[in-house]
Amino acid sequence: MFKSQLKTLSVIVLSSLIISQSYSADDSKKVDVSESTFKCLSALAASGRFFVDNILGDLDATLSVANSSSGGNYPPGSLLTLVPDEAMIKHQEGWNPATNDWEFFLLGLSAEGTSILARGGAEVASPSGSCFGCHQLARSEWDLVCGVDHGCAPIAFTLEQIRDAQATDPRCTNEN
Repeated sequence: MFKSQLKTLSVIVLSSLIISQSYSADDSKKVDVSESTFKCLSALAASGRFFVDNILGDLDATLSVANSSSGGNYPPGSLLTLVPDEAMIKHQEGWNPATNDWEFFLLGLSAEGTSILARGGAEVASPSGSCFGCHQLARSEWDLVCGVDHGCAPIAFTLEQIRDAQATDPRCTNEN
């Protein structure tokens, strides 16, 4: 029984070390993010299968990288989202080198707006698994952004299912 408890304790300690290393954020390089940062997908710029914004106002630079056929480094303030309830935001260089300065978000959505359910690095996980766990597989030229040919494992959803999820963003108003 003692061996089993020791093994469990070892796993907990190791997991804590990994998580603390992935979320060793330097708050002086943090971009200000609040629930109001996250908008209806139709208010964002479309780029391929996902949507982008730049909360620091540099949307052209964000779109330049997002639309590049060879990758690049996203500028600070870049916000990327594939589905309404998940997003990632790029902080200033040096904020968290382990995540290439990206912070991952799980969001609660309603017609009234957005709530942040979880935020951070490797510890942020959807039912599909750790956000960082998937994004870290992207080849270096893609700056941790997954795409069809960026090196990440395929997601378990078809393009039609992704588009359906995008179309059901409750924050969006019906524009006729």
